Amino acid sequence: MNQTQIVVIAKEPVPGKVKTRLVPPLTPEEAAAVAGAALEDTLRTVALAPAVRRVLVLDGAPGAWLPAGFTVLPQRGGGLDERLAAAFEDAYRLLPVPVVLIGMDTPQVTPDLLADAVALLDGRDAVFGPANDGGFWLLGLRDPDPALLLGVPMSEPDTGEIQLRRMEAAGMSVASLPCLTDVDTMADAIEVAALAPRSRYAAALAGIGTRL
Repeated sequence: MNQTQIVVIAKEPVPGKVKTRLVPPLTPEEAAAVAGAALEDTLRTVALAPAVRRVLVLDGAPGAWLPAGFTVLPQRGGGLDERLAAAFEDAYRLLPVPVVLIGMDTPQVTPDLLADAVALLDGRDAVFGPANDGGFWLLGLRDPDPALLLGVPMSEPDTGEIQLRRMEAAGMSVASLPCLTDVDTMADAIEVAALAPRSRYAAALAGIGTRL
């Protein structure tokens, strides 16, 4: 029986607070709509993946985009490293089984990719999904330790490399997943929409019009 939980860390899709690097050419309202669609795609994919529990660690309040079956926990901490560490810590404290964590920036993720992460974590200490921007789109830990994340500089070209070195220096066995593109810039947004043409995210982006 699978004994891994999947955690999504995300922001409520509020205009002016999400996907601000897409403004311009998008308006804050359009960027929030795209972010909301990406979040809903991600959550629905997680709902189809094998997990003993599904958790949303949220900055904000849940809305109609949240599928049934998720435990919702509030984000805590200042910087992203603190919030990621706290997400692992809080989820593991409530249910002490391995944790696979992803964000809301890869709506192209599939249930099969998440199933691979869960399966790999069964035999390794960690599983790592690198992102094209130098960060990571997924991190799985069998026995989460906040110290593995605290102090790692986030949103830098070498974030993923530093995080990987941190785990290897701790003597952990780490499995790797394919590299994916995070939606950060407008070029990223268009690339990811082409990879997931039938997603809510792609439909939201296409509905904005020809300014892209």
